[in-house]
Amino acid sequence: MDSDKSKTLYNYVKSRFDHERNKQILREKYHAKMIFAHNGGMWKSGPSLITLLINYNDHESIVIEDLYHNPIKVNPKKLLEIAQQHWQEQMNAWLVEYETNSRKR
Repeated sequence: MDSDKSKTLYNYVKSRFDHERNKQILREKYHAKMIFAHNGGMWKSGPSLITLLINYNDHESIVIEDLYHNPIKVNPKKLLEIAQQHWQEQMNAWLVEYETNSRKR
């Protein structure tokens, strides 16, 4: 009887660990996919970049630092459009994969 309980507990703990590990792997996978090239720079789409670009949306061009710490002159409207589209595509794909994995538990 104790053996059955310990096996059940072991399987529960293992499934929780696997679920958390899968969440971590998915997060890393989709964060890596947030990176894109534009106007000679490399950018990571996300709330920080999108917020920065929204704040400068009324400017024709600005100079901001890319992922590799290079100053790049960009059109904030154009980069914002690309960043938002990239962000939403990756977040949607991440959600679909996350929900699929959650149902497997």
